Amino acid sequence: MSSQVRLRLLPSSRCLFDDPVQVEVAGLRSRQAVTVRARSTDEKGVVFSSAATYRADDNGEIHLDRDPSLSGSYSGVEPMGLLWSMKADTLHKRFQKTKSLNPHVVKFSVHDEEEEEEGRRVLAEADNERLLLGDRVSRIQVSEGNIRGVLFTPPGEGPFPAVLDMYTFGGGLSEKRASLLASRGFVVLTVPLYGHEEMPKNVREVHLDNLEKAIKFLRKHDKVGAKGVGVISLSKSGDLALSVATYLPGVEATVWINGCSANTFLPLYYKKSLIHPALLFDMNKIIYTESGGLIIKNGVHDPLAEENKDTLIPIEKAKGHFLFVASEDDLNWDSQGYVDMMVERLKHHGKDNFESVCYPGAGHYLEPPYGPYCPSSFHAAIGKPVLWGGEPRSHAAAEVHMWNKIQEFFRDKLSCDAEQTKAKL
Repeated sequence: MSSQVRLRLLPSSRCLFDDPVQVEVAGLRSRQAVTVRARSTDEKGVVFSSAATYRADDNGEIHLDRDPSLSGSYSGVEPMGLLWSMKADTLHKRFQKTKSLNPHVVKFSVHDEEEEEEGRRVLAEADNERLLLGDRVSRIQVSEGNIRGVLFTPPGEGPFPAVLDMYTFGGGLSEKRASLLASRGFVVLTVPLYGHEEMPKNVREVHLDNLEKAIKFLRKHDKVGAKGVGVISLSKSGDLALSVATYLPGVEATVWINGCSANTFLPLYYKKSLIHPALLFDMNKIIYTESGGLIIKNGVHDPLAEENKDTLIPIEKAKGHFLFVASEDDLNWDSQGYVDMMVERLKHHGKDNFESVCYPGAGHYLEPPYGPYCPSSFHAAIGKPVLWGGEPRSHAAAEVHMWNKIQEFFRDKLSCDAEQTKAKL
């Protein structure tokens, strides 16, 4: 490494996963061309990397929030481009970061562009530790009755707004979104719909009763001050969140991200009675691509067809508020169309307890910001890799906006009552 070249990560090399970081290079020759690289390995051992070429200014400095990338994984001024443009070294891999205790480490390095590619020297390097768990945020494994999950609690006495995170993307339990929300001041319980080691292997139906117990668990927590809780979802759990908001008491705010307006794939039960049959999927409508990934957007049956009306969720009965988030380039299913369908239904019933936001150029898999964009990966229900849609730059911008929007929505709708919290103690 060159002793005079410095790679700086500001304001610190250690930050939360959803925090931006400012990358600066100093000590270069005037107008020197270099390649700045980022590299990381996920929980499954898959390597993700990106690279962009920059030219130093007259003072031998590069500022990624000011200077444009000339070529590489992206072009133009993109302060966080090295993070969201990282690609897996293997096709159809999704960045896996589900555990909250270990940070996501990204290795940044600067290489001399004027040397042969294979032999380019490392002029400077630095590690960025991106934490999923904020300072003094509590993490507790929950196994109470039929509730299986992880509870995250911010430091301090509260009261705090409470959120049930129904993360079901690909099955199993992911702590990333829940731990980051807790780091921003929410009490969050994350629960899996299926795929948990203590749950049945072949789930054939879903019961709202278990989620009702999870909501009651949250509302009784000493640090929770709101009269009701929030619910956040993604993909299949989107329609489940609609049913939770419609049929269960104590739900004040629901975030629906790229889901469906009808109950999909698995029949839904409550108090041993069938609430909704499942809206099914037509494998004959799948589009095969040269990459081996499938486009399954048109496979879901039409929920408005007469034979499928019983799968539609009567969200007009919900007493809380909705935030609908849709990606216009979702290739998993017609999220934008489902939002239009739900908005029309609510308006028809004289309801105004909703807001919606749609993102052009974004794909299905919307997550907290600054993780690698995922164009395709294995779909647990289909059993093959699928294309999620979207364009990396637009998708990354959508995640930043969405993440702020979600927090604003929950803070606005989940007002906390300090007196109520004191009464629980």
